[in-house]
Amino acid sequence: MRVVVFSTKPYDRGFLEAANQGRHDLAFQEPHLSVETAPLAAGADAVCLFVHDHADAAVIDALAALGVRGIALRCAGYNNIDLAAAARRGLAVSRVPAYSPHGVAEHAAALLLAVDRRIHRAYDRVRDGNFSLDGLLGFDLYGKTVGVIGTGKIGACFARIMTGFGCRVLAHDIVENPAVRALGAEYVPLDRLFAEAHVISLHCPLTPQTHHLIGAAALARMRKGVFLINTGRGPLIDTTAVIRALKSGRLGGLAIDVYEEEEGVFYEDLSAAILADDVLARLLTFPNVIVTSHQAFFTREAMTAIAETTLANLDDLAAGRPCPNAVRA
Repeated sequence: MRVVVFSTKPYDRGFLEAANQGRHDLAFQEPHLSVETAPLAAGADAVCLFVHDHADAAVIDALAALGVRGIALRCAGYNNIDLAAAARRGLAVSRVPAYSPHGVAEHAAALLLAVDRRIHRAYDRVRDGNFSLDGLLGFDLYGKTVGVIGTGKIGACFARIMTGFGCRVLAHDIVENPAVRALGAEYVPLDRLFAEAHVISLHCPLTPQTHHLIGAAALARMRKGVFLINTGRGPLIDTTAVIRALKSGRLGGLAIDVYEEEEGVFYEDLSAAILADDVLARLLTFPNVIVTSHQAFFTREAMTAIAETTLANLDDLAAGRPCPNAVRA
């Protein structure tokens, strides 16, 4: 089966080719999928997409007209796919529902430790010969209250890490996870979590209900000096409201691996360009903010699992078998 892989980086190609072992004819393309780039899928039976590829109704129609029969997402999220349009045009959609929840949770913990203990500032200082401790004061995680919003596989891993630090964990989700309760975490309403948590970490999916979950109203209900971590989806946070909270001191620290306008910025080398996004540029001026480029998933174990699951999903499509990782409207 011929598969066109969009948004290809060198590491994507390496892991996918290793997992493929000649089963499918993989054609790698660097551009993101859009209406303009859809013709690159000519002659393909399926396309393989990532988080910044767009498959709205117009793109789905273009792919169907080219004879494409399936979309294999090499990620867990599928909010960038018009599932109703895909069903209408007969395109099967599959995803990678889980790859390495430990990797994402560990990155969230690393971000928390780094922004709390100002590791990013200390690293730069020492390289410049400045060994002063002024401005680097942090706090012990031990005994603090950590709010975990979203307690699926990743949130559960993060909660386990936090209990290992001796933290009290407050959890919130529409469905309670028995494994999280077994850790000693307490499920509470969002208002209570906001009021009591010293640290809040986001691990919930992006839905119409969670869009800008952390906005001005939510921030106003949080304790002064709270630290906010986001390794979920960028639009969970209203960035302009967060900037105001940083300026007022309501937020004591922010560490994000995702950003609501990250497309065209994250995963790209813009070191020789002027950053056009004024909001992101403003965020980067705060000494108590750390931004990483959507890399929480980026471990050897996760990339291997993503490639293997993606190829297995393509095998099912080629054989006409039901796919356990199918996504439907």
